[in-house]
Amino acid sequence: MLRHEFQPGKLVAGLFLTLAGVIYAGDAGGLWETPWFAVIPVVVIGLFLAGTVALVTSSLRRRRKARHPEPQ
Repeated sequence: MLRHEFQPGKLVAGLFLTLAGVIYAGDAGGLWETPWFAVIPVVVIGLFLAGTVALVTSSLRRRRKARHPEPQ
């Protein structure tokens, strides 16, 4: 299996979108009442954090690559 680069930004986005799905599933299943607008902040905050994590990750990788270039 080919190894791929770990992307923590996608992980954060996936976790928050999964949380939004769990919130709606709990409401649909009758476990709790969720207002229709309650998931919007969860999704927006999750996407903001995912973008921030992706930006930090890419800058760290760029810095590491500049400091330790691969031999050719």
